[in-house]
Amino acid sequence: MLTRRNFLAAAGVAPWLVNSALGEPPARKKIAIITSVWTYLSHSQHMGDRFLVGYPRHGRWHKPPIDVVSLYVDQKPEGDLSAQRAADHGFKVYPTIAETLRCGGDKLAVDGVVIICEHGKYPHNKKGQILYPRYEFFQQAIDVFEKDGRVVPVYNDKHLSYSAEKAERMVADSKRLNFPFLAGSSLPVTWRLPAVEVPYDEVIEDALMVGVGGSDPMDYHALEAMQCMVERRKGGETGIKSVQLLEGDAVWKAGEDGLWSKRLLEAALSRSDSLQGYSELDSRPQDLANNGELPRLVKNPAAYLVERNDGLRTTLLMLNGALQDYTFAARLKGGQILSTQFFLSPKPNVTYSACLVAQIEEMILSGKAPYPVERTQISSAMLDRLLDSKVDGHRRIETPELKIAYRAPRESRFGG
Repeated sequence: MLTRRNFLAAAGVAPWLVNSALGEPPARKKIAIITSVWTYLSHSQHMGDRFLVGYPRHGRWHKPPIDVVSLYVDQKPEGDLSAQRAADHGFKVYPTIAETLRCGGDKLAVDGVVIICEHGKYPHNKKGQILYPRYEFFQQAIDVFEKDGRVVPVYNDKHLSYSAEKAERMVADSKRLNFPFLAGSSLPVTWRLPAVEVPYDEVIEDALMVGVGGSDPMDYHALEAMQCMVERRKGGETGIKSVQLLEGDAVWKAGEDGLWSKRLLEAALSRSDSLQGYSELDSRPQDLANNGELPRLVKNPAAYLVERNDGLRTTLLMLNGALQDYTFAARLKGGQILSTQFFLSPKPNVTYSACLVAQIEEMILSGKAPYPVERTQISSAMLDRLLDSKVDGHRRIETPELKIAYRAPRESRFGG
């Protein structure tokens, strides 16, 4: 007998969409969370809690049809919330990643894996990178997949790894085993002020990002935000030809020499809601890009200069002291300037993380990553090589190994 359900299934419609089309609640999926720590305002709390209690989405409260059924926590410092969350929501904290994925049994017992390795006490290397064991957590999940003969979607928070080589191996493993793999931070999918997007297949002549914060965690955010904009250019992403990280007075000289665009800096700063100096002192408007105040406000500026294989030059300026938000500007073919702010809503709710959880949820339900993991791979690799430049006398480094080419989806994913 031909039913509507059979017809939709025969047409290749995903089961979760079949249920939706029939007005039925989708079957609940089970996920395991693998994390470094679960404390107040940690990434695990930002994202894990949304799977437990829901989050605001399109003007209503949304509760994912997903259950957290198991948890691994690498460190439990003072303020640990993992035991209380497990008790409140009926899941178990396991001592190993393998047991977590198998829920204490002998076979993979979840429909998705969420790896959140940010925060916690881990060593640093000479480049200032925190050696978070994201790669090691991922490999332990891969080991379970291979031994049990089944794979499920995986999300990895922020960098794939501090190491470009480890990040490359993670992407290669996901393709070898053929499972959906999503990674990255919330900046590419948060709200934008104004809500603009680079037109798909547009020619970008120059691009500049402004960011703030410490090196490794926060410059990654800024690089990935810039990447989600420039990847839409004509021909798609072609990979990285060279990188150079400058600091101090060399940053301002690079601007005078035309290595980065003052006009784009003006456009990016015009989108900031947090200009410092006179604006903070007495709320006066100011053209911070041109009034000579930047060198006074920014004690240690940094310029991340990135040349792409197709000739596009992009710049990240880290300007601690000048502002407190993340802004972007690009010059398109014909001279049009496009600029925006990546809006980061305040704590304690930090609702921009809900924009990211929505993407994770979609992947777990649909079995398809909403955007390429290569976005995160290239951002991770760029940062690794830029920090090589920093510790090697700020020299320009050729990067033929970073030929990471991909096409971004046409659909925009930002804006909650």
